[in-house]
Amino acid sequence: MSIEEIRVYGTVQGVGFRPTVYRLAKACGLRGEVFNDGQGVLIRVSGSDESITKFIQRLQEECPPLARINQLTRTRYQGEFSFNDFVISTSVSNAVKTAITPDAATCPQCQSDIFNPLSRWYRYPFTNCTHCGPRLSIIRAIPYDRNNTSMAAFAMCPECAKQYNDVENRRFHAQPIACYICGPQVTLERADNKPITAFMFSMLDDIDAVCTLLQKGKIVAIKGLGGIHLACDATQETAVQKLRDRKKRYHKPFALMARDITVIEEYCTPSTKEKELLESPAAPIVLMREKGLGTGDWGLENKEIRGERQIALSVAPGQNTLGFMLPYTPLHHLILKRMNRPIVLTSGNISDEPQCIDNEEARQKLGKIADYFLLHDREIVNRVDDSVIRVVGDKVQTIRRARGYAPAPINLPPGFNNVPHILAMGSELKNTFCLLRNGQAILSQHLGDLENAAAFNAYQDTLNLYLNLFEHKPEIISLDLHPEYLSTKLGKELADANQIKVYNIQHHHAHIAACMAENNIPLDSNPVLGIALDGLGYGEDGTLWGGEFLLADYRQFKRLATFKPVAMIGGTQAIYQPWRNTYAHLISTDTWDNLKQKYGELEILHFLENKPLKLLNQLIEKQINSPQASSVGRLFDAVAAAIGICREECSYEGQAAIAMEALVDIHSLNNHEETQIYPFKLDILDSIYCIDPSSMWQALLHDLQQQISQPVIAAKFHKSLANAIVEMVKYLRGENVINEVILTGGVFQNSILLQQVTKRLEALEINVLTHSLVPSNDGGLSLGQAVIAAAKLINP
Repeated sequence: MSIEEIRVYGTVQGVGFRPTVYRLAKACGLRGEVFNDGQGVLIRVSGSDESITKFIQRLQEECPPLARINQLTRTRYQGEFSFNDFVISTSVSNAVKTAITPDAATCPQCQSDIFNPLSRWYRYPFTNCTHCGPRLSIIRAIPYDRNNTSMAAFAMCPECAKQYNDVENRRFHAQPIACYICGPQVTLERADNKPITAFMFSMLDDIDAVCTLLQKGKIVAIKGLGGIHLACDATQETAVQKLRDRKKRYHKPFALMARDITVIEEYCTPSTKEKELLESPAAPIVLMREKGLGTGDWGLENKEIRGERQIALSVAPGQNTLGFMLPYTPLHHLILKRMNRPIVLTSGNISDEPQCIDNEEARQKLGKIADYFLLHDREIVNRVDDSVIRVVGDKVQTIRRARGYAPAPINLPPGFNNVPHILAMGSELKNTFCLLRNGQAILSQHLGDLENAAAFNAYQDTLNLYLNLFEHKPEIISLDLHPEYLSTKLGKELADANQIKVYNIQHHHAHIAACMAENNIPLDSNPVLGIALDGLGYGEDGTLWGGEFLLADYRQFKRLATFKPVAMIGGTQAIYQPWRNTYAHLISTDTWDNLKQKYGELEILHFLENKPLKLLNQLIEKQINSPQASSVGRLFDAVAAAIGICREECSYEGQAAIAMEALVDIHSLNNHEETQIYPFKLDILDSIYCIDPSSMWQALLHDLQQQISQPVIAAKFHKSLANAIVEMVKYLRGENVINEVILTGGVFQNSILLQQVTKRLEALEINVLTHSLVPSNDGGLSLGQAVIAAAKLINP
C-alpha cells in the first residue's frame, strides 16, 4: 500500500471539487482526507499504486463544471496517517496561491428548484449550489469559506446546514447556501417612499410585482449579483428614453436581458457559438446583429422594421447590433418568468460613474432615476460589471472582461514560470490592473475610466482588496509611460512608499505583449510585427501615438512605421467633437482656400466655415492644446464627421466609428473593383515609414461631390484602410523577417476592419494573432505591462 500527498492548483475552491474528490476516492477504495488551503486543495490518500493512479485519472476526467485544474503534483507522504476511511477535513489557512472563482450563472438544477412548488427553494431569489452562484462578488478573503464572505451575516438554518454537510448533496459546502428561513431577503420600495399601491395584492411576491411594474413602463432599480441595475421594458420607447434622460446616458447602447433564447431569437439570429456563450456559466452580454437589419441598415428608413418587432429605437441608436444576456441569477429568472419581451438592464449609476452596490447609496444616487427599488440585504463586497463579448468569424472577441470571467487566472507562456510578484497598474480608460505570480496573470474585473473621481476611488479600493485577498506583495510595479495617467501616478506613489522598482511601459508595446501572452508565445520567441491602432498612447518620443507598426518581443520593440500625425485640436475635445478631426485632416492635405475652391459646395465645408477657423489655426500653429497624434481612432472620427455621422459631438469615445461600422454597405465591401479603393500614400516620416491619408481625403471628397451614399463611402473607407495596412506590411516584410502579425488596440474592435485585414494578411500566408481572452482595447493593457516587466526582469 502507498501513501501519497496530491496537491491540486487552480480554480478548485467553492466549485464542488472536494465532494468530487470524496466520491472518487470512495469509489477507488482509498482512505485519507481532502481539504482546502491557501494554495488550493490538498489530498492525502492510502491505497494501491494502481488505485491511486486510477483515482487521479478520474479526477481529471470528471472535474466539476466550474473547476479548472492548472497543475497536479504527487509525492510520497511521510507524515502521520491514521485514517480508516476517506473524509473531508477542515480548511487550513496558509500562503495564498489558489484562484478565486468568477461568479457563475444559475445552473439548470437550481433553475428547476426555484420554479418547483414542492421545493424548499421555490421562488427563493438566492438559490445556489456548488455549480453556480456568487463567488468574487461576495468574497473578502481566501480560503473561500462562508465566514470569509458576506454570507457570514446569515446563520444557516438546520435544513440548509444538513444539505451543506451532506457530501452526497450538490450543495455540500456551497458557501452561499440559504433559504427563505435563514438567508437574504428582497424588498420592494417606492423611490418617493410612499406606500406600495394595492396592485401588489394580486402579485405572488415583491419579485413578481417588479415584472408588472416593468410592463407598466416603470423604471426599477434592481440589486443583483455584482451591482445594482436599472431596468425598464425594452419595447416601450417612452420608458427607454425616460431612462436615458434621467441617467444622462444619451447615446451609448443599453444592454438587454431576455427570459430565454426563444425571446432573443425574435430580435436577433444567434449563431451556435453565440448561443453557447449566452448559456455558459459566465452568461455575458453578447453583441449580435439585429434581425432584419443588415450592415448599413440602421438609418431612419428602418424605423418601421424595428417598430414591427417592438424594440425601442432608443435602445441602441445608430447601431445594427443588440447586446443580449440571459438571466444569470434566480432573481432575474423570477422577474422575467412571465415577461415575453426583453428588458433593458443597464448599470445603476449616473453616466460614467461606478455602478452602485450599496442600498443607501442607491437610494441617494438613483432616487431621481428609478421609480421603484428592489433591494436585498446581502452585501456586495466586490463591484462586478457584466462582461461583453462578440463573435467575429468563429472567434470570440472580449470587449469587457468582468462578471463570469474575472478573476480567473490566465496561464502565462513558457519562460514566465518563476517571475516574482509584479503589479501592473493599467491605463486611464477601461482600466484593469494585473497581478503576476506563479506563472499566472490575475486580471481584475473591468473598473472603468479613471478620469471619473468615483471610478478612481473604486479602482483603489479594488486594488487594495486584491492585494490582500491574494497576499500579493509586488516586487515590481509596471506603469503606462503617460506621466499624467492617474494609474501611473498612483503606481509611482506605491513604489516610492514601499521602495519598489518601477518599469514604465510604452502603451502600444503593452497592447502587443498582451496579445502575445494570451496567444501563448514563449518568452524568448523571435519578434513579431504588432499593429496597434487606437485612440492614443504616449510615445517614447513624447508625442501621441495611435497607429503603430512595431517589431516587438516581450523586452523591446522597434517602431517601423506609423500613420501621419495630425493635430488633435483642443486635445480631449477632439475625442468628443469629431468635426475637429475632420478639419485637422483636411488642412493637413491642402490649404483651406484650395479646399473651398474645389469642394466649397459640400455640406461639410459649409459646416466647418461656421467654426472659428482663425482661432483653430492659431491653436495648431502655436501648438496650444493641439498635440500631433498618429491616431487611427481620430481618423475614423474625421471620416465619420465628413460624411455626416456624429459630426457635431459624441457622448462617448468611439461613438462615431461604431456608427460608421454599422453603416457599411456589404455589397460595396465585397466589390473587388479597383475603383472601390481609396488611395493611401506610403511615405517616409522622421526616418520611419508612414501611411499618409491625404490622397484618400481627395478621393473621398470627390465621392461626396458625386453624392455617393454614406454606406458606400463607409464601406470604401474600411476596405481602403485595410488595404493600406496590408500594403505597409508587405513593404516592411521586404526589409524584416515577419512571419506573424498581431492586430491589437481598440480600433480592432471594429469587426469589419479586423476581418478585412486578417483576410488579406492570411492570403499572404502570414499567421495573424488577435485577442480573445482579454480585450484589444485598454482593458487588456495591464496584462501586457505585466509580462513586459517580467521579461525585462528575467533578462534585462
